[in-house]
Amino acid sequence: MTFSIVANVGEAFGVAVASKFLAVGSVVPAARLGVGALATQAMADVSWKKRGLDMVTDGATPDETVAALVADNSNAPARQLGLVTSTGQATFTGTDCVDWAGGVAGRDDSGGYAIQGNILVGEEVIREAEQAWLAGAHLPLENRLTYALLAGDRAGGDRRGRQSAAVYAVAPGAGYDHAGVLVDLRVDDNPEAPQELARLVDLSELYFGTATNVLPLEGPLAEEVRVRLEALGHGEEPDLLTALTAWASVENYEMRLSPDGIDSRVLQALRETTAG
Repeated sequence: MTFSIVANVGEAFGVAVASKFLAVGSVVPAARLGVGALATQAMADVSWKKRGLDMVTDGATPDETVAALVADNSNAPARQLGLVTSTGQATFTGTDCVDWAGGVAGRDDSGGYAIQGNILVGEEVIREAEQAWLAGAHLPLENRLTYALLAGDRAGGDRRGRQSAAVYAVAPGAGYDHAGVLVDLRVDDNPEAPQELARLVDLSELYFGTATNVLPLEGPLAEEVRVRLEALGHGEEPDLLTALTAWASVENYEMRLSPDGIDSRVLQALRETTAG
């Protein structure tokens, strides 16, 4: 069941996974700040998530960690494992995993990756995911993971079909309240789970990303924003930024607010909300 990519970019670590299996995100992915990320699948041993990351915390390399987990598990021939740290990566596929099964691990200038899958239509799933990962170096980690997952899905993915998908990633100071969770999204039961996951990743960036392309509230743009906010019942605030803040707070766009104007994605959301 399942194909996944485990990867890091600098201090950010994450896992994206898809499967013809209910709620795969509750089983496969794990990541720990300052340590690494791990995926356990096929006949998944959920205990490997904590044990593996504990070993890395204590100084073991990915290869050493995988070897120790496999050697200590009688069902290892039916299991798969991917592990990435800031300095190394490893993937393991047991000899009893259902065809097609296998994996690839490597590293580019941005970080390492381990991609693995079982019950796939073929090796092309892994190879297409790898090429997408390598081609996506310009993307933020969560988008890059999802991009690679979608490439594997387009190549055929799990040969039984689609049901669930997930992405989990951590980075210092990232996410809501800067708690370190960059993204934690799951699609537990959906016939188009990878595509739905990509939609949620885009929404996550909208809600929890920071203002990146801020447009000054001047001239015709200021008038447009004022009219649109008035249409939404925010015409009584003393100034335009106060009105924008009031509306954005209701819509959960607070992390994209800027004293210098309006974030372009917030502007797009405002236009879509008041279209027609």
